[in-house]
Amino acid sequence: MTAEFLAFSAYVGNDLSTPRPELHFPGLEPGDRWCLCALRFLQAHDEGCAPRVAPEATHIRALEVVPLEVLRRHAG
Repeated sequence: MTAEFLAFSAYVGNDLSTPRPELHFPGLEPGDRWCLCALRFLQAHDEGCAPRVAPEATHIRALEVVPLEVLRRHAG
């Protein structure tokens, strides 16, 4: 996660930074790893704030939504 992506995610209605103890969710901080849906990742990419991805942890079906070259550019 990056601060930029977390701010973007909150802006589009998915606040990942705020802890939600009732859901056992501690909230995310820059540097944390988190599973994103492919559509949200692509949306963030299109807005210029996609976080890094772990290719080895990315499901092959993500390629149905996100072009391989986009994933490669954000690998890290």
